[in-house]
Amino acid sequence: MDIFEFERRLLTDIDSNIASATDDQLFAGGYLRGHITLSVAQCEIEGRTHVRDVKARVNNSLNQAILNGELNSEDQTLVESFWTELVAKVEQTRA
Repeated sequence: MDIFEFERRLLTDIDSNIASATDDQLFAGGYLRGHITLSVAQCEIEGRTHVRDVKARVNNSLNQAILNGELNSEDQTLVESFWTELVAKVEQTRA
C-alpha cells in the first residue's frame, strides 16, 4: 500500500462512520484529518513513499500539537486512541 492509498483508507474510515459516530469520535476524526492530509503532502514533497513515514509524521505532528497546548489531557487521550485504532483497522484490512 502506498501513502496515497493509506491516506484514502484512513479518511474513508473516518468519513464512513460520521452518521453513527459519537461527539468524541467526530472531534477526533476531524482533528486527525488535518494531520493526516498534511503529513501525506509533506511526505510527497520530500519523496517519502512509505506508510511508516506518514505514521511517523502524524505522530510527530500530534506530539507538537500537544506540546503547543492545542489539546487538553482528555482530548489528547481521545485523539491518540482514535489514531491508534484507526491505523490498526486500516493496516488490518491491507490487501
